[in-house]
Amino acid sequence: MPTARDRPPEEAAEDTSFARGLRLLLTIADRGEMRADELSALLETPLSTVYRYLRTLTDFGFVERRDAGYVLGPRLLIGTTAAVSGEALIRAADPTLRRLVEETGETAVISRRVGLSAVCLHQVESRHPLRVSLELEAATPLYAGAISKVLLAFAPPDILEEVMGAGLPTTGPGSQDEVTLRAELAEIVTAAIARSEGDPISGSVMMAVPILREDGIVAAVGVVGPASRCTLAWRARVARLLPEAAHTILGSIRDGQRA
Repeated sequence: MPTARDRPPEEAAEDTSFARGLRLLLTIADRGEMRADELSALLETPLSTVYRYLRTLTDFGFVERRDAGYVLGPRLLIGTTAAVSGEALIRAADPTLRRLVEETGETAVISRRVGLSAVCLHQVESRHPLRVSLELEAATPLYAGAISKVLLAFAPPDILEEVMGAGLPTTGPGSQDEVTLRAELAEIVTAAIARSEGDPISGSVMMAVPILREDGIVAAVGVVGPASRCTLAWRARVARLLPEAAHTILGSIRDGQRA
């Protein structure tokens, strides 16, 4: 059975040109570097169409040519962390996510920023019949929920301004204003942890911390579960466990790069 790392990212319900281009972009973000023919085979898209999308994405700075392949371009890079591929993050994080599930009882997740979105790369789900999980490889706005807000809080300033400039939801669940969001992001940077309740999933509690390297944020690791089980004692325990998990994942990334 195919795993999350085997499937092309962002399986859109409508096979529009935009959706196909987004799948191509997220595939490059996930794999780190890919040739056009590899993209064509994986996404089951004609090579001529792949090249057309790549030309457009290159013109906008979203991807760039490197030797025989393509990588994320300067518009989407976070420092030099693009050297950490989605597959490398999944390999480094999986044992730690499994341990978090054992220690917290809830779903453990690792996500990274791609442009103005947070993308869930990998998760290990809670063993409870009633549990909360995220949609793998789906793109979530950077202002929605603890995991996304961690990625936004530690993103370059131009990314923050672009998110603010694009407009925030002012009505319905998850609505917020710019002043409140900026204050919350500043608090996340100070505390190096984020918490959200009912956002982006109703009835859920989410907590997350950054995985930080010298050159910037690599990803965010978090835990999410039903509010009915996420008591104050649970939240205090998760607040202790998550920074340790981020440190362990970063160590695994470094070990993998040295191997």
